Amino acid sequence: MKLDNRIVSTFAPTGRLRASINLGNPILAGRDASGQSAGVSVDLARAFARKLDVPLDLVVLDSAGASVETVSREDADIGFFAIDPLRAAGIAFTDAYVLIQGAYLVREQSPLRALEEVDREGHRVTVGKGSAYDLFLTRELKRAAITRAPTSPSVVATFLAEGADVAAGVLQQLEADARKHAGLRLLPGSFMTIRQAMGLPRSRGAEAQKALSDFVEEMKASGFVGEALARHGIAGAAVAPAM
Repeated sequence: MKLDNRIVSTFAPTGRLRASINLGNPILAGRDASGQSAGVSVDLARAFARKLDVPLDLVVLDSAGASVETVSREDADIGFFAIDPLRAAGIAFTDAYVLIQGAYLVREQSPLRALEEVDREGHRVTVGKGSAYDLFLTRELKRAAITRAPTSPSVVATFLAEGADVAAGVLQQLEADARKHAGLRLLPGSFMTIRQAMGLPRSRGAEAQKALSDFVEEMKASGFVGEALARHGIAGAAVAPAM
């Protein structure tokens, strides 16, 4: 059912829905064989544009930080983000639709064997600038130092180039990088659960936030999100529980 015209205008003031797509998280989006943007977030953006009955424009970016800035300044109407209190100043979030694990990667010869050993004096942890785990670890790590890669996909390359002690990121991205580079291993377990949600500029108001939240719940309950994960071959991510 098409949404009320007033709500449609709130989401698409230009007459088109501009959706920010972050290619920095391989769970959510990437490029297909033809070079086009594809993934769970792209599928959700298309589904929401159909619900609004407006054309869709994808605003494709390479990092979470750039995506947050784009939606916060209203250069896009919706986006796909990990929920974080710092981002909530400019973005109103739905509940999560996907849960992802944050993990640590080290060199084979590293003495580190457990998550709790990372936060110690002298350790350097490389993260993707502006990512959910950057924000989380900036708050949580008390002794280890944080170094920042330009984007999440470049974390392991930066970690190796700079001789840092730990690379932190999305589990699946680190697993893929470990297969490309010999002599790396993951620490067992995860240091955080990343709650991926949809969001819109906070200035669009509570009614629009509720409409987007209702859409996300519908997509979870209908099986759309789970089917999208399977269709894009995403393993290790879980559909968030329905509210």
